[in-house]
Amino acid sequence: MAILQDASSLGRGSLYHFFPGGKEEMAAAVLADIQAWFDERIFAPLRATSTSKEDARQGIHTMFDEVRAYFRSGRRVCLPGAFAVGRERDRFDQAVRGYFTEWVDVLTAALDATGASESRSRALQLIATVQGGIILARALNDPDAFDTAVNSARDPRDL
Repeated sequence: MAILQDASSLGRGSLYHFFPGGKEEMAAAVLADIQAWFDERIFAPLRATSTSKEDARQGIHTMFDEVRAYFRSGRRVCLPGAFAVGRERDRFDQAVRGYFTEWVDVLTAALDATGASESRSRALQLIATVQGGIILARALNDPDAFDTAVNSARDPRDL
């Protein structure tokens, strides 16, 4: 709540006025906003570039640039990821599952376009590396941990 209040410059009462469904409605709105950002900046570009090998490679590298910017080199948590492992999982299952399923699917298609073998396994590995980098950067209070993880995932020998 404090983060939402600070970000919006609204008091608790004003937030509840805009979100009469309370914290659950606020969380759903934030998840929808995250989904929209990823749709625009990650998923749509990957979908559009999965037709040629070079475009797909570039799309994957752009994905890494965008996730680095979005997660602020691991200084920002992944709310869908946090919800996936928290008690909120069941309540927001559809949104969380949709976010990760779409990411895996579009990245798999882009990897297919590069000619990579075992594209789905590689997509799962790349996304797990990003998510693990976020956790390590936060746990160690070291943004370099995230950057190291992302840089290892984007190794051009693998893409």
